[in-house]
Amino acid sequence: MANGVDPKTEERAEFLRRELHRHNYRYFVLDDPEISDTEYDRMMQELIGLEQSHPELARPDSPSSRVGSEPLEKFDSAAHSIPMLSLDKGFSDSEILEFDKRVKRSLDTAEDIRYTAEPKLDGVAVELVYENGRLSMASTRGDGEVGEVITPNIKTISSVPLVIDSSGETPPPALLEVRGEVIISKANFEALNRRRLSENQPLFANPRNAAAGSLRQLDSRITARRPLEIFVYGVGTAPALTAADSHAEVLRGLEGFGFRINPLIRYQIGLPEILEYYEYLNAKRLSLSYEIDGMVVKVDRLSYQQRLGTTSKRPRWAIAIKFEALQERTRVLDIRVQVGRTGALTPVAHLEPVNVGGVTVSRASLHNEDEVKKKDVRIGDQVFVQRAGDVIPEVVKVIKSVRDGSERPFEMPGACPVCGARAVRDEEAITRCINVACPAQLKANIKHLASKAAFDIDGLGDKLIDQLVEKNYVRSYADIFGLSWGGLRQLERMGDKSAENLVNAIAASKDVPFSRFLYAIGIRHVGQHTAAILAANYRSLDQLAEASREELEAIDGIGPVVAASIAEFFSRRENLATVQAMFENGVVIRTSASELLQDGELTGRTFVLTGKLETMTREDARKRIEAAGGKVTGSVSRKTDYVVAGESPGSKTDKARELGVTILDESEFKTLISGAVV
Repeated sequence: MANGVDPKTEERAEFLRRELHRHNYRYFVLDDPEISDTEYDRMMQELIGLEQSHPELARPDSPSSRVGSEPLEKFDSAAHSIPMLSLDKGFSDSEILEFDKRVKRSLDTAEDIRYTAEPKLDGVAVELVYENGRLSMASTRGDGEVGEVITPNIKTISSVPLVIDSSGETPPPALLEVRGEVIISKANFEALNRRRLSENQPLFANPRNAAAGSLRQLDSRITARRPLEIFVYGVGTAPALTAADSHAEVLRGLEGFGFRINPLIRYQIGLPEILEYYEYLNAKRLSLSYEIDGMVVKVDRLSYQQRLGTTSKRPRWAIAIKFEALQERTRVLDIRVQVGRTGALTPVAHLEPVNVGGVTVSRASLHNEDEVKKKDVRIGDQVFVQRAGDVIPEVVKVIKSVRDGSERPFEMPGACPVCGARAVRDEEAITRCINVACPAQLKANIKHLASKAAFDIDGLGDKLIDQLVEKNYVRSYADIFGLSWGGLRQLERMGDKSAENLVNAIAASKDVPFSRFLYAIGIRHVGQHTAAILAANYRSLDQLAEASREELEAIDGIGPVVAASIAEFFSRRENLATVQAMFENGVVIRTSASELLQDGELTGRTFVLTGKLETMTREDARKRIEAAGGKVTGSVSRKTDYVVAGESPGSKTDKARELGVTILDESEFKTLISGAVV
C-alpha cells in the first residue's frame, strides 16, 4: 500500500498504466490497435482521475504525463556522451559510387561492402536517454556536442516509449541512449496550419519548422497539442546492444525494445541495391505521408564503422545523398534589399506565392548583386524557383522567352535602405552599409548576441528588439546589459512580470565563457567552432586583441581570411569601445580549463584514440588529453605522438607501427596523464 492508498486503487492505477503503455505501442508503433480511441480515452481519464485524487500514485513515466506539465522558465543544457555528428552530403549516383570507393580504400579491401539505407527525414534530431528502462532525459541535437533538455516535451509524443518493455526474464537495460528524428506528417501539418489560421496565429513555413517550434515550447502543454511523431535511427551509449555486429542488428534491437523504426529502411544491401533504392525513394517521396529530402547510407558492419572513424564533424562511414530540389514556376513581384548584422546588403526576390513540394514559397534569396546580374533577374520576370536542399528557396532560372518588355532591371542602391548611409562594395564583392550604428545592423547584432549559442538571453525576441532600437533605448548591443526594470516597463506590451523576467535573464547571462563571448560579439567569419579555437589559444581578450594576423594564421584551423577579419575587428575603435561598455555594464568573461589549452606535460603532443576503453569513454579520454594541453586527431600520421589502443583497435595501430608511432594501452595511457591533468 502506497502512503495509505487502498491496495485495490493502487492496483487499478498500475493496471491502467501498463495497459495504456501497451495500447499506445500497438497503435503508434505497430499500427495494430486492439481497442477504440474512445475506450483508450476513457482509460486515460480514469488514470488521470486516480492520480489527481491520490497524488502519491503519480509517476514521471505515467502515460498521463503525455498531456504536458507546468511551463519551464528556460531550457537546461546537456552534453551528449557521444557527439551527434552531421553527415557528409552528396547529390547524385556518382557520389554514392565515390563514397563506396572511399570506404573500400580506407578499409583496404576489394570485397563488396554491405550497407543499411534509410529515408532522410526532414525533421528534428533528438536523443532519448533511458535509465533502468525508464525515459529519464531527452535533448535536442544542438551543436552536436551539447543540446537543450526537452524531456517534458518529448514525453508528449505518443510514439516515444516512456518505459522500455522488459516482459520476460530479461531486465531492462541500465542505460540506453536512443537517437531519432521528430517529424510532423504532411496531413497533420496542413491541419495544424488550418487551425492556426482560424485562430489568427502566424502559419508555420513547413513541417520541419513546425516540429522544431513545437519542441522548443517552454509550456509542454502546447507541445502536447501538436501532432508530433518519431522514428529512431541509431544509438549513442548503449551497453545492452554491444553484442551487435551490425547497424541492422542495432535497429532490430531497438525495435524489440518497443521503438518505432522506419519501415522503408533497407538492411544489409550492396551497392547496386543502394542505387536502385535511391531511385525508388526519389520516385516515392511525394506520395509519402511525411517529408524526406534524400537517403542516408551507412556502412552496416560496426567493426568497419569503428575502423573508418570520424572527422571532427562527420562520420566517415555514412553519407546523406540529397534529392534534386523541387522546382516550380512563378513571377518576381519585386526585388528588395535586406541589411544583415555585418551590414551586407542582400537582394531578396518577392514572389507570387507558389507551392514547392508542399511548402508555400513567397521569397527567395538572390545572394548578392553579382548573382542578380549573372542570372539577369528582373522585376516582373517569370522564373523557376526551388527549395535548395528542400529548405532554402532560391531563383534557379529566368524564363526570358516570355518577357514582354515590362520587366525592370534591378540596381543595387548606393545607400543603405534603412539608415541612408553610403553603401560600399568590399573586397569580397559584397555591398555593405558603412554605418556601424545602422538600426538594421544593430537589430541583427542584438538578436545574434541573445541567441542560445551566445549570451542565451531568454525573452529578448524580435519585436522587443525592434522597440528597443527604434525608441533609442539601445544604441549598441552593449546597452542591452544596462537595461533596467523601469525602462523596460515603459515599452508596449511589457508588463511588470515580463520586465522583471527579462532583467533577471540579462543579469544571469553576464557571466559567460570566453568562447561564447567571442561568438557573441559578431566578428565576421568567427562562428562557434572558430570561437572555441580562439578561446583555447588565448588566455584573455586583451591577448587576443593584440595578436597579429601572422600569429593568428599560425593557429591550426585559422586561415588568412579569418585572421584578417579578427585583426580588423580589434583594430576599430568603435568595436573596442562597445566591448569595453559591455564590461562596464557587468559582463564577465569566464575562461575555463576545458576551454584553455593548458601548459602541461602534454602540450604540443598529438594523440589518436582507437578501440574501446574499459575505464572511461573515448570522449572522457579526449577531454583529459585536451585539459593537459594535448590534441586529439582522427587519423595516424608522422605528426602523431601517441596512439591509445583499447579493445579491438583496428587498422590505426597497424599504421602506428608502420610509422614508428608510440602505442599505449589503457594502463600506460592512464599513467601518462595521471600527473598531467590540471
